[in-house]
Amino acid sequence: MSNLPRFHCPTALIPGEALNLPSGTARHVQVLRLQPNDEITLFNSEGGEFKAVVTQMGRSDVSVRVGEHNKIERELNRRVHLWSGITANERMDWLLEKATELGATTLLPITAERSVLKLKGDRADKKLAHWQAIAVASSEQCGRNRVLQVCSPATLSQSIAQLSAPALQAVRWVLSLAPGTRSLQEMMQTLKNSKDESSSTASEIILLSGPEGGLSPAEEAQAIAAGFVPVSLGNRVLRAETAPVAVLSALSCWD
Repeated sequence: MSNLPRFHCPTALIPGEALNLPSGTARHVQVLRLQPNDEITLFNSEGGEFKAVVTQMGRSDVSVRVGEHNKIERELNRRVHLWSGITANERMDWLLEKATELGATTLLPITAERSVLKLKGDRADKKLAHWQAIAVASSEQCGRNRVLQVCSPATLSQSIAQLSAPALQAVRWVLSLAPGTRSLQEMMQTLKNSKDESSSTASEIILLSGPEGGLSPAEEAQAIAAGFVPVSLGNRVLRAETAPVAVLSALSCWD
């Protein structure tokens, strides 16, 4: 991977064309005090990345010349959709950052019964924008060319009710401390066998994890009724923000 500064640029990128960077991207370039003729990397979440050269630095605008397109992707072989119970502010921020680094495709913040943070209206909109900005910054840092998409917060009931037809075919796991759960190692082996058999379900995973204190018994029962398999990470109790990261780390290394 190139050591050039990387910037998310949510606009069409066409090799050979001049481009005035969107305001958010331009601000990031200016913060680094880059100068004309400096090289950078741009990506727009539509696939691959582009080399570019700064051609002009204004007080509030930055112009570049878009260069060659590199089709490289750094995604997991499986699309992982993380459904995470909303945790306290700094813990949720940390989870967003690490989930992006480890390759999660989407993150759906679940307003669970035991969630400390409850979001509505303008506060929810501001928090959603904040979380998406974390995902963008983390993608720039870690080399991903597709930014994790943060979905609007919802309850577990709302989320299950809105599962689309393709999602119905996805593997569904819920992290659980209840007796009778299956180990992560066992579930990963099952996933590998499904992939070897060319099953479409092997390419999509919905991973449900609770907030501080976990999902309530009623929420866990609701998830299981909706096809989520209870999965255990062992005999130690992990923090709400640590548990999904442990799963994503295992999937990333195993991938």
